Amino acid sequence: MSAQKRDYYEVLGVAKTASDEEIKKAYRRCAHKFHPDRNPDDASAETKFKEAAEAYDVLSDGQKRQRYDQFGHAGLNGAGMRDYSHMNVEDIFSMFNDFFGGFGGGSRRSRGADLQTEMTVTLLEASTGAARELTFERHEVCDGCAGSGAKPGGRKQACSTCGGYGQVEQVSGMGGFFTSRVVTACPHCRGRGQVTSSPCTSCRGSGRAVRSRTLTVQIPAGIHDGQAIRVRSEGEPSEDGQRRGDLHCYVHIEAHPLLERHDNDLVCRVPVSFTQAALGAKIDVPTLSGRADVTLPPGTQHGQMFRLKGLGMPDLRGGRKGDEIVQVLVEIPRTLSKPQEQLLRQFADSEDRSVLPESKGWLEKLREYFSGVERGKGDS
Repeated sequence: MSAQKRDYYEVLGVAKTASDEEIKKAYRRCAHKFHPDRNPDDASAETKFKEAAEAYDVLSDGQKRQRYDQFGHAGLNGAGMRDYSHMNVEDIFSMFNDFFGGFGGGSRRSRGADLQTEMTVTLLEASTGAARELTFERHEVCDGCAGSGAKPGGRKQACSTCGGYGQVEQVSGMGGFFTSRVVTACPHCRGRGQVTSSPCTSCRGSGRAVRSRTLTVQIPAGIHDGQAIRVRSEGEPSEDGQRRGDLHCYVHIEAHPLLERHDNDLVCRVPVSFTQAALGAKIDVPTLSGRADVTLPPGTQHGQMFRLKGLGMPDLRGGRKGDEIVQVLVEIPRTLSKPQEQLLRQFADSEDRSVLPESKGWLEKLREYFSGVERGKGDS
């Protein structure tokens, strides 16, 4: 098999002393010349395209090139070589596209840019899931020129800025190992490799037109604030108009007037009077599905929490619901009527703080503290 392969330097049309930059440019020329999009239904062109990719794979790698120069094709056995003869052209595009930024006219693997938009939903919609209509603007392929940017029948010519490649290279740095090379779409021809002297009057040569788009977005139950829903193929079109990017819809959840979300649990803070807390009471609390009754036992303390199972938010993946946590906030009246004040004073006279668990412990610590202070004064 290896004896039948053409010399890699011959494939790229460079000398054995060619620099890395010369090899790279030679490969770009070959890829541009034998690009399948430029040679439809030409099996020989596709074969030469694969040959060029294989040659560049070896000659652009210092270790592989050294083995090849010393031993020829036989020296590459077991050196991590790819079998390009059986590879699909799409796979070759995928391998080299990130490094070169794509080839002029090579739109098979490219796709349009992604778009971002926002949507606001209620906490109830985030809990149950909902279908919401969304309207946004995006670029569409111009109807007047089918995306070419030229008037019907208008002549095209190779772009003078990029030489018809569709890309331009920017070099920065001090040279050698620290040199940075970035390949981007040509700003003059927008990556097409061709320009026209007769631009389309509808899009002024851009090949694109802004249009309003309306679609229905499904809000999954359990989504969190700030999460994005990806709607595939609803973004900007690619240069050839065949592959669109995606639409990322970021969801914001409106603050609920009574419920606060903590992960998949909901917290409801309910104010109660000190008599309700002391004597016990049955109170109504709001939930996403209506109302629920909570029974406060006598002696309920400020900040005490009660759990309502399964009344929280569903898990985005598993669907299992969290709980609603009711936190009691005991309110002390700021003003009292004369009869209320008299009753409270009677209650205070009868109050025995030594039997209250919190007060009893605190009073014991207070006595110990003051005893220590007094002893310290006596020692001085």
